Amino acid sequence: MNDDLIPSLVSEGQVHAAVNGCLGLVTLNRPQALNALSLAMVRDITTLLNHWAACPEIQAVALLGAGREGKPPAFCAGGDIRFFHQAAHAGDASLEDFFTEEYRLNHLIHAYPKPCVALMDGIVMGGGMGISQGAKLRVLSEQSRLAMPETGIGLFPDVGGGWFLAQCPGHVGEWLALTGHAIAAGDAIEWGLGDVFVRAEQWPALIEDLRRGEQPSAEHVVATVMERADLAPVSAPKATMDRIDRHFGQPTVVAILDSLAQADDDWARDTHATLLKRSPTMMAVTLELVRRGRKLSLADDLRLERDLVHHSFHLRGAAHSETVEGIRALAVDKDHAPRWQPATVAGIDAAEVAAFFVSPWAPDQHPLRDLE
Repeated sequence: MNDDLIPSLVSEGQVHAAVNGCLGLVTLNRPQALNALSLAMVRDITTLLNHWAACPEIQAVALLGAGREGKPPAFCAGGDIRFFHQAAHAGDASLEDFFTEEYRLNHLIHAYPKPCVALMDGIVMGGGMGISQGAKLRVLSEQSRLAMPETGIGLFPDVGGGWFLAQCPGHVGEWLALTGHAIAAGDAIEWGLGDVFVRAEQWPALIEDLRRGEQPSAEHVVATVMERADLAPVSAPKATMDRIDRHFGQPTVVAILDSLAQADDDWARDTHATLLKRSPTMMAVTLELVRRGRKLSLADDLRLERDLVHHSFHLRGAAHSETVEGIRALAVDKDHAPRWQPATVAGIDAAEVAAFFVSPWAPDQHPLRDLE
């Protein structure tokens, strides 16, 4: 193999790169953390994709997650939220670098000039959705669980979520964004968040073929996947779609909760209970983001999300940030009892929500100003 096809990497083994024929393989190798993305991993994936885009020998790229012996698979469970918490309290500038570089990577994958295959086995959440949704072929199994659970940590669905959730039919995007509900392969394919279903029993042979089988062309890479494609399990019944649209088409978070409270069914009660656990302020920010996302290009959405994530940590300061508090409750103290301010949707401050959507940068100074 030509060593020039693999550039030097900085993540100290958290990303593995390999080349098989015309295929470049990127393996997220942080299995003990469900392959959650560190800044070094974001940099390595970006380096590999940029390098391979310029290499005529590489005709296609595959992204996959390292497995865990004896445990269910995880493609990528998101970003390294403990790092976010530490960096916010320390005033560490690398927190800003993380989001700028992660969003650039998301955009790169969506615009990539060669076919990209995302092997989305197991857990695919947050940042894992960000690096897979732009792939030309998104491959799922019955073990796949897709979610954008950011409102649970006082954040919003970023990494392009404001754009790709907005593309879902009806008001599915609002439902997924506000609740963080995890969906299986059938729903993901039905709603445009996945492309192909391959049964779990077929994955070892699929991965082996991609890693070591003959891969002379991009068409052959795609055929390697498609020859194992099967019908996905049945997706959500029409009744669920009707409920989603009825409740999550309401104009405000307060109206959504009121609509759910008035419904007499278990689905509405469970959904209502879920929303009561989320940050009221960040649910309002999230709802506005998804609704704006329907009218934005991906690049404009990522610029908006970069504004929002800056404000998530800095608008109130780290000591009062909903995001810092949400991460504390989930991943640091692990008491699962975030102290949201305000605690209920009745206290949502419309002026504060509006302030999230005011960019802290002039257009020519925006860190993502050059995305097209």
